[in-house]
Amino acid sequence: MFSSPAYAQAAGGAPAASGFLTSFGPLIPMILIIGIMYMLIIRPQQNKVKQHAAMIDAVKKGDTVVTGGGKIGKVTKVDGDEIEVEIAPNVRVRVVKSTLSSVRGAAVANDRA
Repeated sequence: MFSSPAYAQAAGGAPAASGFLTSFGPLIPMILIIGIMYMLIIRPQQNKVKQHAAMIDAVKKGDTVVTGGGKIGKVTKVDGDEIEVEIAPNVRVRVVKSTLSSVRGAAVANDRA
């Protein structure tokens, strides 16, 4: 009484469009997301790693360094990929260069009284 009959549409409507955008359209947002992630995340991280490697390679005797464990000391000897760090008067430890977190530069003042 209140309902009307529903009929199916006839087949053969407008022809389906074919072309570049219809076949590769769903891939465009994914490519844009990957490109944005590269520019915002991956590339800056690569630059940071290069800067850290350059800083580690430039360590020389007399520099004040911070190790990965948080120890601060003065470099007394550089030997290949290891350095000797004086963390207190007459207390020296050998540290692998790659474990350094930062190089603060040469010690300016003599901290021994």
